[in-house]
Amino acid sequence: MSEKEKMINGEYYNPVEDEQLTMDRIRVKDLCFKYNALPSSMEKERLDLIKQIFGKTGEKITVESSFYCDYGYNIEVGENFYMNHNCVILDCAKVKFGDFVFIGPNCSFYTPIHPMDAKTRNSYIEKAMPITVGNNVWFGGSVTVLPGVTIGDNAVIGAGSVVVKDIPANTLAVGNPCKPVRQIEQ
Repeated sequence: MSEKEKMINGEYYNPVEDEQLTMDRIRVKDLCFKYNALPSSMEKERLDLIKQIFGKTGEKITVESSFYCDYGYNIEVGENFYMNHNCVILDCAKVKFGDFVFIGPNCSFYTPIHPMDAKTRNSYIEKAMPITVGNNVWFGGSVTVLPGVTIGDNAVIGAGSVVVKDIPANTLAVGNPCKPVRQIEQ
């Protein structure tokens, strides 16, 4: 099994010493560089480029510059997706966003998990767990979402939160670690 297949399957893999994964990262980082350099007025070119970066998109999406990711092909976004400035998605595993997801500035979504023991970590071995975000979710600025998290439909994640566990649907959640505060009436 290739390192890429191990990565996609959630197994331990080595992203540094694998030629295919290295080429995949270089490809998407070059595309992100081009995307971030385009003026906002070049809407069609920006949309075409972000659709080359992401694995799957809706038709109506907006990603403000600057944006960075590891692979791009593991990112899926629905319709009416909006991501504000300075966001990062480390997509070693799938990162799926539903429809009408709004992401504030400086947000980060991290799927990689590094070993706790230094010897293994120093051998560049890691694994990744997916992040899944439902429909109608709003992230305030500077939110960080960690590996393996699922966020339910209609949730609101308060600014500055660090999401380490699943957040139920129809919930306002805030803090570090992020915790549900109350139900949201729909």
